Amino acid sequence: MTTAQNECVDRYKARCLMQERNLFGRLQAAALASRTQAKRLLRSIGDLSITEWRVLWDLAEAGPLTVTEMASIQRTDHALISRTIPAMIEKGYVATTTGQTDRRTSLVALTPAGQSIFDETSVIMSRRRAALSDVFSEADLDAFLGLIDRFEQFVEDPISLRPATGGTE
Repeated sequence: MTTAQNECVDRYKARCLMQERNLFGRLQAAALASRTQAKRLLRSIGDLSITEWRVLWDLAEAGPLTVTEMASIQRTDHALISRTIPAMIEKGYVATTTGQTDRRTSLVALTPAGQSIFDETSVIMSRRRAALSDVFSEADLDAFLGLIDRFEQFVEDPISLRPATGGTE
């Protein structure tokens, strides 16, 4: 290789090493890998998206819920769930009713078909969660979740506009 090519390879390697400590990028990569694994598992059973699975799971565990309640449970965007519900109604997995106390809200509930697909998919998704205990002890999980809590607090709080002291995101 030429000197220029070697320098290019060296810059690439240095950049890769630096990114190993980029928490923003690492969390994004881990979340993507988790989603990819979940999609693969769900596809092996049926035709459910991750959001559809999580809606089914929430409804099976907590009964009829509003979209806002599910978004809160899942720590996700309200619109993501709102966009998912019509397809789930069309598939026959959920039904909606107007809220009793607030006519502007809708309650989403599992149908028998939704309960059936939940029962089928929950077996493999439960195995996935159980397999995590082979990798993380309860103490590991508690520590990891504590670190995630700290990170979430950091990204939710405004940061000062002072000059950065390290690399950039």
